[in-house]
Amino acid sequence: MNFDYPPSHFAVVDNGHTVQVNVAPGSRIEVGGKRFELQQFHFHRPSEERIDGRQFEMSVHLVHKDEQGRLAVVTVLFDKGSPQPVVQKVWNHLPLERHEAAAARVPLELAELLPADRRYYTYMGSLTTPPCTEGVQWIVMRQPVTLAPEQIELFARIYPMNARPLQAASGRRIMQSN
Repeated sequence: MNFDYPPSHFAVVDNGHTVQVNVAPGSRIEVGGKRFELQQFHFHRPSEERIDGRQFEMSVHLVHKDEQGRLAVVTVLFDKGSPQPVVQKVWNHLPLERHEAAAARVPLELAELLPADRRYYTYMGSLTTPPCTEGVQWIVMRQPVTLAPEQIELFARIYPMNARPLQAASGRRIMQSN
């Protein structure tokens, strides 16, 4: 998997379910020879994904779409620790009202959100919000990144819990990269 996340302009929206960040075109990933353009990213608390049964403080879903409309979602998991500069930049631009976009005047260095270790798990699943459409390629980064407790608390004041309950694997094959 290859990431191509150049600096990007962005706008932050509290959409009533989560904090969503809409990014300018130009950021993409390549997975298995297919290219997916980043559409937006958003946050969940606690994480909707678990590794070896462990749930994390929060997660971010980076939603990508290919030319045929298929989705690939990259998940980055968050542990408590040092502040995360990309998340702080998003929090600094939170709008005062729901459903109101707050455009940032500074670019976002989205690549700084990714863990140094780029190994991942991948499986086919569904979107985690209604209509829970199937056929989504999930890519869950194996190494979490850190958020400061204050960064987690700020999100928790807005959305104490906005995660879909853990779903059964239901025979899905979960593969991992080397």
